[in-house]
Amino acid sequence: MAVKVVFLGKLADLAGESERGMAFPLDWSGLLNELDAELAEAVLSDKVRIAVNGEVIANKIQFHAGDGDEVALLPPVSGG
Repeated sequence: MAVKVVFLGKLADLAGESERGMAFPLDWSGLLNELDAELAEAVLSDKVRIAVNGEVIANKIQFHAGDGDEVALLPPVSGG
């Protein structure tokens, strides 16, 4: 198994896919290393949040994910 990384909204457009499997354990630096430069830059935004297994992480640079975990990258929501 692996960590399932889910890209939502604009991030899915930048990734060219809605999800991707990544090796575990996965942390902030490992995540950024797996992303291309444009996508990594977008994820670095203060407005992008990270959820691990449905729980939004308060400080995204401190997240850790293991085998079978799902990491969702949450862009800012717009609209009304």
